[in-house]
Amino acid sequence: MDAIATTRAGRVEGSVEDGLRVFRGIPYAAPPVGELRFRAPQPHPGWEGVRTAREFGPIAPQHANAALDQVMGGAPQTQSEDCLFLNVWTPALDDQRRPVMLWIHGGGLTIGSGSETYYTGAQLASRDVVLVTINYRLGALGFLHAPALGASNFGLRDQVAALQWVQENIAAFGGDPGNVTIFGESAGGLSVASLMASPLTDGLFQRAIVQSGGVRRHAPAAEAVRSGEQLIGYLNANPADAAGLRAADLAAILEAQARQESEAAGALGDGATQPSSVPVVDGEFLLESQLEAIAAGRARHISTLIGTMDEEWNLFGALTGAAPPTEDEAVAGLDRIHGGGRRVYDTYRDARARRGEAATPPAILNAATGDSWFVVASERMADAQAAQGAPTFSYVFDWKSPMLGGVLGSCHALDIPFTFGAHARMPEFAGAGPAADALADCVMNAWTAFARNGDPSTPELAWPAYDANTKARVILGGNPRIEHRWRAEERAVWDGII
Repeated sequence: MDAIATTRAGRVEGSVEDGLRVFRGIPYAAPPVGELRFRAPQPHPGWEGVRTAREFGPIAPQHANAALDQVMGGAPQTQSEDCLFLNVWTPALDDQRRPVMLWIHGGGLTIGSGSETYYTGAQLASRDVVLVTINYRLGALGFLHAPALGASNFGLRDQVAALQWVQENIAAFGGDPGNVTIFGESAGGLSVASLMASPLTDGLFQRAIVQSGGVRRHAPAAEAVRSGEQLIGYLNANPADAAGLRAADLAAILEAQARQESEAAGALGDGATQPSSVPVVDGEFLLESQLEAIAAGRARHISTLIGTMDEEWNLFGALTGAAPPTEDEAVAGLDRIHGGGRRVYDTYRDARARRGEAATPPAILNAATGDSWFVVASERMADAQAAQGAPTFSYVFDWKSPMLGGVLGSCHALDIPFTFGAHARMPEFAGAGPAADALADCVMNAWTAFARNGDPSTPELAWPAYDANTKARVILGGNPRIEHRWRAEERAVWDGII
């Protein structure tokens, strides 16, 4: 059994692993280096002969998050500006035209890669789909906005280039270019929403899965220019000198980015904003915010599955290592987010107490902050998409991590090992045993069913469509079930705010 496929750029040779053909480190665009730094991705010039595709390519330059790596089990990987590589897992190199699932990794648009160990595609591909994971430019290299550069949103444009590669080449890997699902978690989910909102993605995908992503993060062009000028100032560079920016020292760019993020986190107090690394409403890639575009029907033809974790912010709260807030501090924190901190605090406290959940100041602040950043924003997106008549489905994960004595709960990123069936590789974080195995099967079966026909229902679980009235969600955990208007009392405090 061979593993050689022919792409438009040349032939590639992968490996045969447990009955699958696996290709790693396929370039999908020209290296964005030198004169191609801070430019939209360009076609790869191609190669002669057969290119070996058995090792992952370098990942985008980044400063690793050691605390997050300790939780998720990340390992060091080679970094380079020459980072535009993708990886493919496929059951066979034939003409069966299988559904294609393209994964966009998270990491705040500043860290991560498509080759993290927990993104292995074998379990999903074994369900008769073709799985693709990608790298894309991150941080300032991916999102710096300076008018002299002539374009922005380079990281998102990389994702479009990867989708164009799929259109041109995936049939050679047994995939169907007419049935493509994009899916991603956190910044990957934000990327999915941004691709749905962009006028530059027509025909590139038919379905979208947004995991803990949504529509809150974007920057108007004027704000992005100011942020860009600040970062360029840290480089002691001239924002009007595009050639100078393309020649700037890489280490200096990363240090300037880290400085800007650190200062923004200190000013905000919760570390959630990374001003050099957000989608920009640039008038070309994005004409308006993601939610405005989706509410206007930009993605009405896209079947959408969107959801979050139950306790998103517990991960960030644990990673900061800050002292637990008092009630007054929690109220003040909520006041900065909402403007009515006492009302929010009391609403969450009373609702949580009635359900028998922790109603301490840290628990309330974590719950409300996670809702503001992820849950409510995702619900707004689901409301907007369903209102356009697009097939829309929603979920919540309430499975809890055993790590750190259980303080993480149903935290951000806990869905990843179940999405990829990688939970057995990280039992400290994901848990283990028959219930964990069953949840992974449930999730992977639903995700691949959705990729196949636009509906996540399986023989084991009938999945109701979402609409703004019933707000039907599937609760994924030890007891999969359907709930309507989940935690509506807490959600209501954000009306008119998000």
